[in-house]
Amino acid sequence: MPNKKLTMSKVHNFSAGPCILPKEVFEKSAESILNFNDSGLSLIEISHRSKDFIEVMEEARKLVREILNVPDNYEVLFLQGGASLGFLTAAYNLMGKKKTGGYLITGSWAKKAAKEASFMGNSFNVASSENKNFNYIPKGYNLGDNIDYFHVTSNNTIFGTQIKKFYNGNIPLACDMSSDIFSREINIKDFDLIYAGAQKNMGPAGTTLYICKKDILGNSSVPIPTMLDLKVHADKDSMFNTPPVFAIYSSMLNLRWLKNIGGLSYIENQNNLKSKLIYDQIDNNSLFEGTANIEDRSSMNVTFSLLEQDLNETFEKMLKDASINGLKGHRSVGGFRASIYNAMPIESVSILVDIMKELENKKG
Repeated sequence: MPNKKLTMSKVHNFSAGPCILPKEVFEKSAESILNFNDSGLSLIEISHRSKDFIEVMEEARKLVREILNVPDNYEVLFLQGGASLGFLTAAYNLMGKKKTGGYLITGSWAKKAAKEASFMGNSFNVASSENKNFNYIPKGYNLGDNIDYFHVTSNNTIFGTQIKKFYNGNIPLACDMSSDIFSREINIKDFDLIYAGAQKNMGPAGTTLYICKKDILGNSSVPIPTMLDLKVHADKDSMFNTPPVFAIYSSMLNLRWLKNIGGLSYIENQNNLKSKLIYDQIDNNSLFEGTANIEDRSSMNVTFSLLEQDLNETFEKMLKDASINGLKGHRSVGGFRASIYNAMPIESVSILVDIMKELENKKG
């Protein structure tokens, strides 16, 4: 007889994070806590120096290289601290003789990243979309020649915008890719440093992926605290200190899943289908409107609102009755936000769309 505490009815989780993961990843991860690799020991009690976990770390890094087609002149690291520590880490490791980082300000996280650069140098705002509450991605900006690196945030979870074309020039490019890494094909060679918290498309919170060109390491113009020095971590193969073993193992399982279903070309197509399904409904439903500029709409986080606010309560009840969770928009934008990360099945998206149609039929 199944354990009632472990048996859950289907919930359609549209939360912005932590992320939805494939069921098989949840199951295998849970199994590892009780008995890892039939060792009789838990994953979280074995030595991170043991052969079993070293194999996990090596496979996780190998899968990143395979899926993203990472060239040999790049390091792949699994570290800690989330993207919030990545803001500081990126600035420390990329700060050059000009002691200035250039930042594209496209949302709250981009602003926070820019703030961190001021602790060891200067932060220059290349362009900003704050004048319209970050509902678009600035374009046509001039980087000038007074910055050491250019930092962007690829996807903005709060405001529902996403960079579709990345800068490709002579200035080193750094990118916080936390909320859309592994969701679409990218050219790693365009970037000098990518960092991404795991808890959107990769795994549970606790580990952060860094992909960086080897030739940026050890060239900073400012002294770097040891734990923030990417060269130290690269020299130790992500094992300078005790790694977050569970988060890395779960991320490895998720990367296996992604590879097995067809990799980035397959998942990008699925993500485009899911986002189009919702955006088409928003654009054709008389009760809803999107909040992000159409050409900059995110394929990960769909933001929208009801034109008639007095329908919010009715819509929210319909969502609850359909076991839809996490659709409430961020307080900075209001309305609703459907986060449709890789593991979100298209069936869940269809259920949301059907409810939107039903509301229009009743109230439109």
